[in-house]
Amino acid sequence: MDRSELCRLLDEQGIPYELAEHPAVFTIEEMERLGLSGDGEVAKNLFLRDDKKRHYYLLALRKDKAVNLKQLRALLGTRPLGFASEADLSALLGLPKGSVTPFGILNDASKRVQVILDRDLMDFETIGVHPNRNTATLWLPPKDLQAILERHGNPVTVLNLQG
Repeated sequence: MDRSELCRLLDEQGIPYELAEHPAVFTIEEMERLGLSGDGEVAKNLFLRDDKKRHYYLLALRKDKAVNLKQLRALLGTRPLGFASEADLSALLGLPKGSVTPFGILNDASKRVQVILDRDLMDFETIGVHPNRNTATLWLPPKDLQAILERHGNPVTVLNLQG
């Protein structure tokens, strides 16, 4: 799903959003230098997998929050976690390196990837995530993001992650 298809979906579902185009960014630090945060919070997104590559997770959390993979493993009741490869990112979510975003889930036809949203993100009026490419940021209410992902059919869990 490209940016125009994603915006059309949001429009069809009556979900308010703002789209900010910008040069390609690959890190939170690069996003911060653009000064796009406004009233929202940029989400940091990580694509994870267990050590047997049986379970995949897309984790979205506050940009300034570190994640403890051992704690997350315990909360999920899974095997040891690590970062998924670029090949897995492309194969499962159709995303290139640097464009990890919860909206990639809409490309997951097999609904294999579980989404984990940090509870702290849900308290913001809007959050910023890429629209499947890192050359723009979509700002929308986090509850609306959660609803879109749940309607797609992937498992979505909101967890209180300790920073």
